[in-house]
Amino acid sequence: MSKTLHTICEEFFINTKLLSARALKSLQPLMLLKEFSKNTVFIKAGQTNSKEYVIVQGFCRSFLQNQDGNEISFAFYKSGEVLPPHLIRTRKEKALYHFQALTELQVIEFDAAAFLNLMIEDLEIRNFGNEVLKNELLKKTTKEIALATLSAKERLEEFRKEYALLENLIPHPIIASYLGITNVSLSRLRAERPSPLTGFDPRL
Repeated sequence: MSKTLHTICEEFFINTKLLSARALKSLQPLMLLKEFSKNTVFIKAGQTNSKEYVIVQGFCRSFLQNQDGNEISFAFYKSGEVLPPHLIRTRKEKALYHFQALTELQVIEFDAAAFLNLMIEDLEIRNFGNEVLKNELLKKTTKEIALATLSAKERLEEFRKEYALLENLIPHPIIASYLGITNVSLSRLRAERPSPLTGFDPRL
């Protein structure tokens, strides 16, 4: 995690063709590079939040607690992805979800209001913002369809395709809540179908 913000921005936005050098030059003055330790809840539901976030390195999740105090995971985000836009992640400037670093996490953070102004002024940045919003809505819809139509076994397989490393990095109750099953059911599924990366380890 020793790269400069300028280098990281070039690698993420320009090399991946998300933004041109010209558009990035307008956006970069708004950016701050931040690091969060594993397990840090860096956005807290109900608290004021006015930022946008791009994940440079690591994994994080969105979650809430139900009435019984159990944590329910809604989504996972990995290196190279953008967190849900401020527009749909907050209500009256208050965060709707907790966001937690699942590993050491490095993000680019910038002010949501200033970014919105740039979207109004710059068509390329507007298209980037709209693409982020579209991807987040697609991510949410895809999960809703999976919960409604796929078996627990199929949902685990889809999770493994999308987040191959995560299964062996985080507590499995987090994954079970995301899949909509109990941790006991997840353990049974993992015993039947071990992860192709490491095999089944009952200690995880």
